[in-house]
Amino acid sequence: MFLKRVSTETAGASREQVKRLKRELESADAVVLGAGAGLSAAAGMQYDGARFKRYFGDFHEKYGFRDMYSGGFYPYETLEEHWAYWSRYIFINRYMDAPEPVYHGLYALVKDKDYFVITTNVDHCFQKAGFDRQRLFYTQGDYGLFQCSAPCHSSTYDNEETVRQMVLAQGYEIDGGGGLFLPDGVNAKMAIPSELVPLCPKCGKPMSMNLRADDTFVQDRGWYAAAERYQEFLRRHSGLHILYLELGVGGNTPGIIKYPFWQMTAHNPKAVYACVNYGEAVCPQEIDSQSICIDKDIRSCLSLINSGA
Repeated sequence: MFLKRVSTETAGASREQVKRLKRELESADAVVLGAGAGLSAAAGMQYDGARFKRYFGDFHEKYGFRDMYSGGFYPYETLEEHWAYWSRYIFINRYMDAPEPVYHGLYALVKDKDYFVITTNVDHCFQKAGFDRQRLFYTQGDYGLFQCSAPCHSSTYDNEETVRQMVLAQGYEIDGGGGLFLPDGVNAKMAIPSELVPLCPKCGKPMSMNLRADDTFVQDRGWYAAAERYQEFLRRHSGLHILYLELGVGGNTPGIIKYPFWQMTAHNPKAVYACVNYGEAVCPQEIDSQSICIDKDIRSCLSLINSGA
């Protein structure tokens, strides 16, 4: 069993670890990126605070929600109101660019490397930043996909055009940069027209989001294909100098990224495990000599590396 240790670096040690990570990024035969919610948070994808109030102030006033997650799980009385909320949620978190170019900075570091990404994030910020979609494995779903709520079959459906129609029907407009805004003097409607409520094309039941929230989650053909590409990447690089770079992964689902990264590092003396996570930069004692734990904000860490620090 692994024994964790907590990083207790001084500022100077942290800078040295950043330099070490930069050297590993340059010298590794391959890089496996493992990303959690902390990476998107570093890119400004906040689900509470000013960003929440800007797009969901009316829902906050009516229901008292303090963040987007709370509103997403609320049992609305009608599907029209449910999808008014979710269409805004999807649009700003899937189809608008992240406020900060953190993903673009990360791409600049690995674009010329042999890399693969495994992530529990569902916002597709990697793909929007230029990462090759054939090198991405989204394990927990995609804000951009609908599925049958039953589910009666295992297909998923692109929702971009439907979501766009939903937000426009609420009075929102989309600017030239793809951002969502309300014109002056317009109050957003908190329900969509009934004809826009998405229904399963096979059984007629309401559609739901393709998100791993319960046992109805659909793993479609694209999911299995991405999983196989990931496993093949790992097999192809077995025993080589591989950098397992974990960014913003917390303790909610450690069995998807964190624990496998630790195990693969332990089984390969040429491998290096790196973790960048403010307040949660840890590794097991067993791989301490092969690890780089940086207790630092991801955005500032990547900026330092990209600036040549």
